[in-house]
Amino acid sequence: MQLTFEGRAYDLRPGESVLDAMARHGVGLPSACRVGSCQACMIRSVSGDPGPDARRGLKATWLASGYFLACLARPSCDLTVAEPGDDAHTAARLISARAMGPGVLRVLVRPDRCLDYQPGQHVTLSRPGGITRIYSIVSLPAQSARTGIELHVRVYPAGAMSGWLARARPGAPLSLGSPAGECFYLPGNSAGPLLLAGTGTGIAPLLAVARAALADQHPGQVVLIHGAAEPDGLYLGRQCPPELTASPGSAVSWRTCVLSDGEDIAAAAAAELAALACPPGSVRAYLCGGAGSVGRIRRALFMAGMSLADIYADRFVQAGAGR
Repeated sequence: MQLTFEGRAYDLRPGESVLDAMARHGVGLPSACRVGSCQACMIRSVSGDPGPDARRGLKATWLASGYFLACLARPSCDLTVAEPGDDAHTAARLISARAMGPGVLRVLVRPDRCLDYQPGQHVTLSRPGGITRIYSIVSLPAQSARTGIELHVRVYPAGAMSGWLARARPGAPLSLGSPAGECFYLPGNSAGPLLLAGTGTGIAPLLAVARAALADQHPGQVVLIHGAAEPDGLYLGRQCPPELTASPGSAVSWRTCVLSDGEDIAAAAAAELAALACPPGSVRAYLCGGAGSVGRIRRALFMAGMSLADIYADRFVQAGAGR
C-alpha cells in the first residue's frame, strides 16, 4: 500500500498505523499518547479511507472535513493525507509561567481566538521545534477570557516542554490543539455529591471540575482528594484552596494522601465514599492521574459499590507526556 503526504509517496506496511509509517520514513507528526486520547496526531484525508477506528472520538465537523487520528489509522488501501487546517489548531502566546509549588508551574496561555472547552478537559500544547505535550485546563472559560488559559505543568530537569516553559519569555509563540476528554462537570446531571480524586498534577483538572460545580451552584457536597508519592508533591498544599470555600453555601472538603507516609489514595477514596452514606447512583466520581493510580482508585470505588457508569476517569496515558 502507498501513503502520500505533501506530494511524496511512502510505502505502508499491512497493519501499520499511519503515525508509525510516517515516523519510519522520518516524517514527524505531533503525538503524545499514541492511543487516540490526546488527538495531537490528527491529520486530514484527501483520498482513501483511513479506517473506522481512526475517527473514534472526533466531532462531526471534523469528520465532515476528513480528519482522522494517525495513531489509530490502519488503512487497507492507498491513502493520501494532508496537514490539518487552522480549524484544528489555535495559535497562542505565553502570558506567564510561574512556580506555584515545588516543581510545578502555573502557566497562562492566551489563544488568538476563543477556545471552546469544558473545564477539566485536556489540550495539546505545542512549542517551536515541534514539541507537543498534553495538559489539563484548570480555568473556567470566563476566567480564561480575562486572564488566559491556566495549565499546571510539572517541571522535569531535562523536560523538552516543561524546561522550555520555565525559561520562556512572555509572548513566546505556542499552539493549542482542540480540547478533548470526558473528565468534566455535567451541569444538571445530578444533585448528589461529587468525589474527586487525583494524584500529582492530576488534581489540576479536578480543581477545574470543582470550580465549574461551584459556579453552577451545585447543591451536593464536593470532596477532593489530592495524592502524591512524597509530601512535596502536594503542590497546592494540605489545606483546601480558599477559592473553593469562599462561595456562600459551598460544601467542599479537602483531603491529602502521601504514599511515603503510608496513606493510600484508593483506600481514602473508598472511605470518603462510605462516609457520604448516599444511595447507589447518587454519587459521581472523577479520577485523574497516572494510569496505575487511576485504575486502583476506580477498582476500589467499584468494590465499594459504585457503578462504573458513575466514574469518569482521565488517565495520563504516557509516562512523561507532560515533560
